[in-house]
Amino acid sequence: MEKIADLIKYEGDNSTFIWKHPCEDFNSMTQLVVHESQEAIFFMNGQALDLFGPGRYTLETENIPKIGKLLNRATGDTSPFHCEVYFINKTEQMSVKWGTDSKVQYIEPTYGFPLSIGASGEMSLRVEDSRKLLVKLVGTENFLGQQKLVGFFRAFLMTRVKTYIAQVMKSSAINIFEIDEHLTTFSESIHKLLIPDFADYGVALERFFVTTIVKPDGDKQYEKFKELHFRQYADIAEAKLRQQTDLIYAQTEAQKVVIDSQAQATKRAQEGYTYAQERGFDVAEKVAQNEAVGQFTNMGVGLGTMAGVGGAVGGVVGNAVNGAMQAAAEPPAPAAQPADEMAAFKAKVEKLGIMKESGLITDEEFAAMKAELLKNIL
Repeated sequence: MEKIADLIKYEGDNSTFIWKHPCEDFNSMTQLVVHESQEAIFFMNGQALDLFGPGRYTLETENIPKIGKLLNRATGDTSPFHCEVYFINKTEQMSVKWGTDSKVQYIEPTYGFPLSIGASGEMSLRVEDSRKLLVKLVGTENFLGQQKLVGFFRAFLMTRVKTYIAQVMKSSAINIFEIDEHLTTFSESIHKLLIPDFADYGVALERFFVTTIVKPDGDKQYEKFKELHFRQYADIAEAKLRQQTDLIYAQTEAQKVVIDSQAQATKRAQEGYTYAQERGFDVAEKVAQNEAVGQFTNMGVGLGTMAGVGGAVGGVVGNAVNGAMQAAAEPPAPAAQPADEMAAFKAKVEKLGIMKESGLITDEEFAAMKAELLKNIL
């Protein structure tokens, strides 16, 4: 039985962009099935008449069974009413690889030296305008796959990408040694520039990623600036660390002084004297430990210092030192008479008594000094 109508549909792989159905010159009442994510273009006598979205359609042609046969005989069994259907895959096709075919030459914006780099990555494409893509790129071919489409785009893609890479690197002042940190924004900038170029052919550039930048590792000039770049960060980090270490040391030393001062203040409060009195005790102790007035002078201890001790202790010690210094400065007196010796003995004993009462010497020391004086007058 002669076939009256055909069923036209496409269920091929997802790497195909455009596919022409092999059934041509089909009869009227032929059924067309278009799946989701597809579009179909019906050509009649060389003209793209209708664009069909997802659904089932009945195609009206001039080809009618039996009548068509009679007409075909006049044209050598070829239908004078030529018709055909193209299916367009509208899904987003990802992981389409790209890469520059040569190095991109530009002037590095940070350090101003000439540089050559390469780049590669992936992109995803989707048919935006089926009719435009079919007319501009496919023509009368039966098939347009992913690899073939990229081949069509390769020449202008390489030209545009290399130009845009240099432009973005310069306008954004992206440092070549820090570009890995900016790959996302770098990719987005180039993506925006490429969108109109693909749109001219009815293709939407959905995504564009720069995944690898090929740097001129080993080049002497590149390595020189690379060392300079990373050295400055190392020096800054080292200086900051040294500054922090010095600050910690200074804070530690200052804390030690505070703790020591607090301990000394607590000790004085417990023992019932002030810092000024403590300094007076220290001076008085040194006075008592030195026997010659010349030693007082060498130590820089004067009457003014002793007067600063304060209170009865300062006055007594100051007077004792003053008297000793005057005695040392006077010329030796002639041998004393017994009465004078007794008066001098009494005066010295009185001074020793004052020193004992002031706490400068102990009772034992007082007794020993008094005994020594007695030996000298006997």
